[in-house]
Amino acid sequence: MTKKRALISVSDKTGVIDFAKELIELGFEIVSTGGTSKALQENGVPVIGISEVTGFPEILEGRVKTLHPMVHGGLLGKQDDEDHLKQMNEHQIKPIHLVCVNLYPFQQTIEKPDVTVPDAIENIDIGGPSMLRSSAKNHQYVTVVVDPIDYEKVIAEFKENGETTLETRRKLAAKVFRHTAAYDAIIADYMTNLAHEETPEKLTVTYELKQTLRYGENPHQKAAFYRKPLGSKFSIASAEQLHGKELSYNNINDANAALEIVRDFNEPAAVAVKHMNPCGVGIGSTAFDAFTKAFAADPVSIFGGIVAFNREVDAQTATKLHEIFLEIVIAPSFSDEAMTILTGKKNIRLLTIPFDQQEKPESKMVTIEGGLLVQDQDRYTLDDATITIPTKRQPTEEEWKALKLGWAVVKHVKSNAIVVADKDMTLGIGAGQMNRVGSAEIALKQAGDKATGAGLASDAFFPMDDTVEAAAKAGITAIIQPGGSIKDADSIKKCDEYGIAMVFTGVRHFKH
Repeated sequence: MTKKRALISVSDKTGVIDFAKELIELGFEIVSTGGTSKALQENGVPVIGISEVTGFPEILEGRVKTLHPMVHGGLLGKQDDEDHLKQMNEHQIKPIHLVCVNLYPFQQTIEKPDVTVPDAIENIDIGGPSMLRSSAKNHQYVTVVVDPIDYEKVIAEFKENGETTLETRRKLAAKVFRHTAAYDAIIADYMTNLAHEETPEKLTVTYELKQTLRYGENPHQKAAFYRKPLGSKFSIASAEQLHGKELSYNNINDANAALEIVRDFNEPAAVAVKHMNPCGVGIGSTAFDAFTKAFAADPVSIFGGIVAFNREVDAQTATKLHEIFLEIVIAPSFSDEAMTILTGKKNIRLLTIPFDQQEKPESKMVTIEGGLLVQDQDRYTLDDATITIPTKRQPTEEEWKALKLGWAVVKHVKSNAIVVADKDMTLGIGAGQMNRVGSAEIALKQAGDKATGAGLASDAFFPMDDTVEAAAKAGITAIIQPGGSIKDADSIKKCDEYGIAMVFTGVRHFKH
């Protein structure tokens, strides 16, 4: 009886020696290449070299070794088709029943900080994907394995049935096509960036499963969390969870929103988020000082929320956090004392993120039915703006501080957005209303008496002077907004009437 043939050529050699030995016991003969062949032989596994199969040496520094009819004929031949079998016999091509291949480590190569372009290019695998695709296409007859996690299942089926099931081969083939597609997507992204293409005619993206989630926004919705293979380390997807329950879909969204806000501050800052909107933001001399202000900004909404810090959480801050029901606390680190205090709560999630590894912000992607929207992140700050002050009165130094804080926060609030703030904390936040004065009324009502002498920030211009009127009656003394409405003159006039200083930035911050 003719032995079944397996072809093994792997960069990741995890478990491959034991896998090959099991195949030998099952009566397979093994064909292998290069480093894999050497490793198998050194471990006592008999191997047929690829050159013995092709009758041709490996050439061009190993770039060409498996791209040959003796290999691909064995992979693609229909093993129950008389015409195929006749042609294979005529050319002395032996069918290959099992293929175990994984690819050159392109991703690991380009992750190296000192990688060169020639080194990256050299790690683009050609023969491997070709063999995988050929085998996966012909999965009716060929078992193809790309992931060491599948070795055990494949061996078990061969031992039990003398063959893998069609269902298993089809699942393995689907995994292969996902694997090669992801591999090519990473290469395409690298080459696109290398060529400085900003809007390529095709956008190829890939993500790998981080975890399945219990459900999505609501219990009746299925959900999963995927991570970008070369994504930012400064992200929830790369965060280290030190304690607490598994993150939920809503937790992840809210935590991401908190992280996006807190990254905008250089001074110690604390950000409380609820349903992807900030409910309180504070800055101060320490994390405790910042959090005390963020909590005071809205001690009701913070219940069941998420808090992010840009400084280590110490024992004093942890003691304050422990008094409140929170879903998640995010920080660069937690002191040992803080960990002892906070882990006293079984379910609270504690996440650390490397704030010193903030890279160039990734593009924002939003799915729509049948499509995808892509845009730059909104990283525009007051330092980038062209400031004009159209009112008779200019902001005082204290008012400027309040306006800067309000402007830093308002771009993270769902539009229409209004933020009332003093120099080191938010006082009121109005989010997501269908008209701007509605958001202003919410923010001003929340601020209450504290609005007197405070600043007001708007994410977009005032279409009418009604927002200025409401702000003035609440005691606001300074406003910051983009300007650009055909009725700007009305708002300027109203500000001058009440002695309010108003700043135009020339840039809006819509967040839908």
